[in-house]
Amino acid sequence: MGHPCLANRNLLATVDRSLMTWGALSRSMVLLAYGSVSLLSAETPEGITPPVIFTVQQDHENMLQQLGITKLRPGPSGNEQDPNHANYDESLANPYPNLPLVLSLENGTPVTTADQWWQTRRPEIVELFEREVVGRVPEQVPSVRWEIRQTRDSVVGDVPVIEKHIVGVVDNSACPQIEVNISLSLTIPKSAQGPIPVLMMFGPTAFDPLPPWMRGRGGNAPAGPTREDTLLSADWGYAKLNPGSIQDDAGGFRQSRFGQQPSNEPVTPTGAGLTRGIIGLTNFGQPRKPEDWGSLRAWGWGASRALDYLETEPLVNAQRVGIEGVSRYGKAALVTMAFDTRFAMVLIGSSGEGGASLYRRNFGEAVENLTGSGEYHWMAGNFLKYGAEESARGRLDAGDLPVDAHQLIALCAPRLTFVSYGIPERGDANWLDHQGSFMAAIAAQPVFRLLGAKDLGRSDDYTSEKMPSVNVDLLDGELAWRQHDGGHTDAPNIEHFIRWAESRWSAASK
Repeated sequence: MGHPCLANRNLLATVDRSLMTWGALSRSMVLLAYGSVSLLSAETPEGITPPVIFTVQQDHENMLQQLGITKLRPGPSGNEQDPNHANYDESLANPYPNLPLVLSLENGTPVTTADQWWQTRRPEIVELFEREVVGRVPEQVPSVRWEIRQTRDSVVGDVPVIEKHIVGVVDNSACPQIEVNISLSLTIPKSAQGPIPVLMMFGPTAFDPLPPWMRGRGGNAPAGPTREDTLLSADWGYAKLNPGSIQDDAGGFRQSRFGQQPSNEPVTPTGAGLTRGIIGLTNFGQPRKPEDWGSLRAWGWGASRALDYLETEPLVNAQRVGIEGVSRYGKAALVTMAFDTRFAMVLIGSSGEGGASLYRRNFGEAVENLTGSGEYHWMAGNFLKYGAEESARGRLDAGDLPVDAHQLIALCAPRLTFVSYGIPERGDANWLDHQGSFMAAIAAQPVFRLLGAKDLGRSDDYTSEKMPSVNVDLLDGELAWRQHDGGHTDAPNIEHFIRWAESRWSAASK
């Protein structure tokens, strides 16, 4: 039949081939979708069939068809005036109090040694997250060639720096219609004398044009030194990785997840989404299959490729490179750290559902919010099953998930893992379920201890342990927690993160 991106001039043949590729999608659904799918044929060389571009809704419906889901449950609203508003009553927050055991093999055998963890239990958890939650990175992902496009002297805060713009050109020879150029910047103090720690942060680089959602937001920036200022003042460097250059955030414009004003978080108005970017490139411009990776995993893959580059930089201490993100990028930072053991540390900022907060909690955002068409693209297609009210598999919900967030945190052990939140009064909404993330960190403690790391210093009873007071930190171990008194940002915790990391390195060297 030939390569999905290769020559076929007959558009009807394209639709017929798609029917065979997508399996569960009926012919009538394809023809209906085809009427509003852009094929960009004017830009395509003669003899090449372009990849399809689904709208977000078409892509979502395609996945539901593949999974045999006929009805999803709606997620709760963040607006407390709505009839279906989210629950914020702690007495109703734990309908499934028993979490999957983190130190027990699938056959029930207890895990009592580090070898058992690394050889058997960790791979079991990785497999479940890949299959059911975040998706699998394809076996044959195209290679990335890094090019230094610009080097310049600059000043950040009051620190003279060297800034580099590095672009990762992804090999698209198998599907020339889709280009992926990963935008990365590296900022190092000019005074740096040797390899220094570097924190990689998800966000636009200083060399990228600001996306529309960030323009004119200067008044929303937190007071005081920026994250960048604080890192440079501590003789650290930082890298900025533009996630949109890896994989568009395909959710489209939508109302705030918190039920207030339109969201300040980055969104894209296009429907290209999952048939473009690195996911689209590896699928030759066709829709995903249920186990294929979602955007969180794709952003994590991009971070790993950026780390490949940083390992070649003489002034970067490759053994002390961390990953950081806030909100959806907090989720991505946790996923990155969990799957790539080369990262030495992670700062997980206000990540909520799909990040550090337990899926099994009924507090704020729910699994059903992630399975709706606004956020489903972050996850594997299979994750939609757990929001299904009616499907070929019957009704499934959060209690049916084979894994939960505490196990994702446990995959980071024994490396430095810092869970960060702000406070609702300043904009870090209850929707994010701060307590649910603290419970997940508590439930991950046994793995840190098993691997010789220090935990939070609390009991393992996640059902009764409560968060410390605001600005009271738990920073004495490799697993750390701190809720600052700011809003939906981790900037107030950066100085604590730096001090904590350096103290743990110092303790390890003794």
